[in-house]
Amino acid sequence: MGARYAANRNVDAGPGRQTSVSHLSPYIRRRLVTEAEVVAAALDAHGPDGAGKFIQEVIWRGYFKGWLEHRPSIWESYRSGLVRDLAELQENDGLRSRLEAAEGGTSGLECFDVWARELTETGYLHNHARMWFASIWIFTLRLPWRIGADFFLRNLVDGDPASNTLGWRWVAGLHTRGKAYQATASNIARFTEDRFRLRASELAAEVVPLDHEEPGGLPPLRPLREVSAPQARVPTALLITEEDCGVESFGLSGLDIQACATLAGSELRSDRPVAAAVSAFEQEALDDSVQRSGLDARRLRAAQPPALADWATEAGVRQIVTPYVPEGPLRDHLLTQLPVLERRGISLCELRRDWDRAIWPHATAGFFKVKKRIPGILRTLEMRCR
Repeated sequence: MGARYAANRNVDAGPGRQTSVSHLSPYIRRRLVTEAEVVAAALDAHGPDGAGKFIQEVIWRGYFKGWLEHRPSIWESYRSGLVRDLAELQENDGLRSRLEAAEGGTSGLECFDVWARELTETGYLHNHARMWFASIWIFTLRLPWRIGADFFLRNLVDGDPASNTLGWRWVAGLHTRGKAYQATASNIARFTEDRFRLRASELAAEVVPLDHEEPGGLPPLRPLREVSAPQARVPTALLITEEDCGVESFGLSGLDIQACATLAGSELRSDRPVAAAVSAFEQEALDDSVQRSGLDARRLRAAQPPALADWATEAGVRQIVTPYVPEGPLRDHLLTQLPVLERRGISLCELRRDWDRAIWPHATAGFFKVKKRIPGILRTLEMRCR
């Protein structure tokens, strides 16, 4: 979390040899440990200067989530565009063949193929390798960026809709418009400790941002969505999803909790097959959360839509309380369930963390706007913790 992280976080030494990164992302993504907890640990160990880079990278996650909350139509555009891209595959044999080679690790470009196999076999890829991979996918192999983002989301155990979608958009030149990320042979050699030595001619000599795909520019900002506070002394059901498995930290003792359930939704990430490791980690995280809550819980699956409303009706509750579900496939699913719940007189109440409240209002443009506010954000969160 300190000087070693700052100096070597970009080095991808290969599986089992990445000793300067935390590997906490699958746990932070589901808030089995929270951003506030790891930042507090970093500050305690290294102080604000020594832990500065680590803290910035943790806050990047909150920035991306907040940015997508302000522009939910970007997520909608990604999902609808992915449907079109996948439909084109059925009509373009050449594109389909190139995609199969890329996803199968047989493109012929050694570093890319090693990363593709590492991703599908382990569910993980070093952050720097993710950027190289995405750049090569888009600009060297000329494959649709949304299908690449889908490939990541289906296979990354730490896959997060906001970080994944906006990370791919950043590489493509859509997030910071007109500025794309270029993978170079020298950079790859340097930061893989010469594991991969490419000829410059093997990679795209020039990257042209894909901002022509969105001629109207970025959509206007929307206000952050309001959440409904749960009511005390009302029969309540607690719903736990992979978006936040740290339910015990919300202080639920004032609620009349009559029932508890977990809602697994990994299969919602894509219409294509989602890796078994992703679904398995999600279920283990949900089970761990239930165990810590001390409650008995029913397992529900988003793939069976009536199950949520049926469970709440059977339990005789008037409200479902759940940690906030941000933009992404699970949010899309819950939106389809709201009318059913409303017809049955059941409200959905979400709990938003102070961490998100502190960061999201500033996540309206580039990261710099958030970065310069980090000291104030940390002071605010420290005061709230007291």
